[in-house]
Amino acid sequence: MAAFRASPTVIYPNFRRRQSGVSSTVFSLAPALSERGVSLHVLGAGLPKGLKSISLLTALDILFTGTGPRPIWHARRNIEMLAGLVLRALGGRHHLVFTSAAQRHHTAYTRRLMQGMDAIVATSRRSASFLSLPATIIGHGVDTTRFAPADQRPLRESLGLDPEALYIGCFGALRASKGTDLFVEALLSLLPARPRWQALIVGHAEPRDRAFVDALKARLDDAGLSERVTFTGHVPDAAPYLRAVDLCVAASRTEGFGLTPLEAMASGIPVVASGAGSFPDLIRPGVTGSLFETGNSAALAAALAPLLDDDARRRAMGAAGVAHVRASHSIALEAEALRALYCQLGTVAQSVFPARA
Repeated sequence: MAAFRASPTVIYPNFRRRQSGVSSTVFSLAPALSERGVSLHVLGAGLPKGLKSISLLTALDILFTGTGPRPIWHARRNIEMLAGLVLRALGGRHHLVFTSAAQRHHTAYTRRLMQGMDAIVATSRRSASFLSLPATIIGHGVDTTRFAPADQRPLRESLGLDPEALYIGCFGALRASKGTDLFVEALLSLLPARPRWQALIVGHAEPRDRAFVDALKARLDDAGLSERVTFTGHVPDAAPYLRAVDLCVAASRTEGFGLTPLEAMASGIPVVASGAGSFPDLIRPGVTGSLFETGNSAALAAALAPLLDDDARRRAMGAAGVAHVRASHSIALEAEALRALYCQLGTVAQSVFPARA
């Protein structure tokens, strides 16, 4: 096999200060790609501890100077595509890559920006089906060292949770598109007859969604359940909370890719998810979790009930989920596929970097 002659140089712009699902994929990929010989630089703010960003001046130096293989600007948002196009119009020598996770037809503006890309990555076959341009399908992966089964008792104590209770969790921004209301509706019907269980709702609400969240809290209070349902608000890192629950719900009405089910399964947590995004491609119904009809709170409650009542079944699904993610959805597989794409763009010789699980 060919020896590795040069490292692909890649800039990941992250033009959103508050962490989002898109940001999480960037943050997770950075160390995995670096381990595989990619000279990776993150440009932006709001980065997690341990992940350093480069300055704008350093980024400009990478993009506008040098004589080796062209660097790569890998965007995931419209504003990041636009910035990459403007910088190239000003003389930047970089290739442009865009990752599309959307499972809908793009706006005319987004399509126009995408026409200027040198390569497009779709995170699933379904996402690729909405594109009018050729795309390389590379699904998101999970860091199976960060997301792994935890000793839950000390973890819960460190988070201020009851170590004796059982927890069902819902993660992500608190809004209708994420199905937060569907989760609460299911809790209203399920929790009264199951005193062992408590619930976590982990995520922030934008100002426009606060009335929506206040109404959900009022319904829980009226039902006498407010003491058993914890709204954490924004947390800098949701991973400890995810690893601390016994069952995870992903109730989105709409979704791009949706990493939460993979993160939960990697942590040994079974998942009950809607049919949104890539959830049907990620979950093995009856083996690692269950699927329910998108937007149907009664269907969600019906899917949850047998798992809430069967400890052995949850444990078996959790173990199956760990094996499933490590075999098919690790961050190592995603990083290796992206590295191969970068090498093709930069005409860099392929190297021998074994994929790590």
